[in-house]
Amino acid sequence: MTTDDSAPDSAAELSDPKAADGAGSRSSSAQRKHLPVWQESILLLAVALGLAVVIKALFVQAFYIPSESMEPGLVKNDRILVQKVSYWFGRTPQRGDVIVFEDPGQWLGPTDSQGPTGFANVLSKVGLYPTGGHLVKRVIGTEGDVVECCDAEGRIKVNGKAIDESDYLGARDGAACNAEISDWFSERETALSRPCDWVIGPIPEGKLLVLGDNRNHSADSRAHLCSPDEDPCTESPWVDTDLVVGKVFTLIWPRDRWRWISRPEVFEGVPDSPSAELLEKAKKADAVPGT
Repeated sequence: MTTDDSAPDSAAELSDPKAADGAGSRSSSAQRKHLPVWQESILLLAVALGLAVVIKALFVQAFYIPSESMEPGLVKNDRILVQKVSYWFGRTPQRGDVIVFEDPGQWLGPTDSQGPTGFANVLSKVGLYPTGGHLVKRVIGTEGDVVECCDAEGRIKVNGKAIDESDYLGARDGAACNAEISDWFSERETALSRPCDWVIGPIPEGKLLVLGDNRNHSADSRAHLCSPDEDPCTESPWVDTDLVVGKVFTLIWPRDRWRWISRPEVFEGVPDSPSAELLEKAKKADAVPGT
């Protein structure tokens, strides 16, 4: 009796370890079950929230404008995005940057200092809703700068250079210059006795001088100068660079006013430091403490 050598030996095949492993693998794959939909949803939500927290902490955060102090460019309740990358690795804000910073010390009133409430507050913690309780201003002076008000055209000067801020400033509304100081501070025969004739600086290390774009309606650095008869001075016009959250780079809401926000070119020609003559002028003015 003859046999066909080409016929498969099924017993041999079944006893082959490799074949058995392959069959077992296919069988276990077929039997493997997917996670229930509700478990997958929870997992995806947890990943999304984790990413949102990381993005908020390191890269981008949403805020809203708390007052009219940055009009006309940024209106109260506008939604903005702030990026933090520009200030990584020890870099600090530059003149002209619009920044968001934490309250340096009672700059905000009780109403303005309140952030979102309820579920909105929960969303704000993970970066899914604009955060409140912060201030938004424009950086005018940085460490070592001397700021003056004002030239014959009412323009503020930084290290002796006049800054043309007409592209972003609000209307003067009767003010004689672009950085008038309130009447309560303009008193006596001092270097700051006239609202449009003052000098401040040099700005201390790690500090910033900030102003709102709507100068007649902005409680900025000018509002925290000490009056001439305050001794000792307990106010400070400076914002510590450690309090800066980041730089505003876009207005995202309302949608019809969406735009990018960048540093104005007018600040590019400002000298790196004030002249010796200007430093002496600032020293004599003795506007605020140097610390």
